[in-house]
Amino acid sequence: MRRATTKPFDREFKKFSKEIQDAFEKQINFLLQDIRHPSLRAKKYDEDVDVWQARVTKNVRFYFRIIGDTYELLSIRKHKD
Repeated sequence: MRRATTKPFDREFKKFSKEIQDAFEKQINFLLQDIRHPSLRAKKYDEDVDVWQARVTKNVRFYFRIIGDTYELLSIRKHKD
């Protein structure tokens, strides 16, 4: 699998601290290896538009679609507790 980002994702990602960006890189590598990795807690977020959600940290999630062999990264944002 590989990854691709969208412009909205890129804009949002830049707003996060280096610490969160580094945590994201760790998590995206887990995703590229195995979507079922326990720390991701990946799940279908919106069945209608085929959007998935996965965990970066306790308070940050990223959203993506699976298109062929590519994870299309749509958004990254703080998660409401």
